[in-house]
Amino acid sequence: MKVEALDLRVVQSPPPGTDPQHDRVAPVRTCVGCRRRALIGELLRVVAADGRLIVDERRRLPGRGAWLHPVPDCLAKAERRRAFPRALRVPGSLDAQGVHERLERLAEE
Repeated sequence: MKVEALDLRVVQSPPPGTDPQHDRVAPVRTCVGCRRRALIGELLRVVAADGRLIVDERRRLPGRGAWLHPVPDCLAKAERRRAFPRALRVPGSLDAQGVHERLERLAEE
């Protein structure tokens, strides 16, 4: 029985920089409302400040952030499950009026 040598170039993955699909990996986060994973470009980042939720448009505000799909259903689910205080690790409830207003503006656009 004759055994042929295995060509390792066929088995190995392409060297870094030669496969454009693998070089552009976007971060993935989980929506606190529906618990589905999505690219960060599809989600809103929300932070807690002074007992209220603030939408972080530029994703640069300090502190822990929670991610949310920009649809009212996900916001309602997150509020019903009390997901924001848990995800942001703050005691008590948070005022989500700013997030509601932002979602209304997005719906109008």
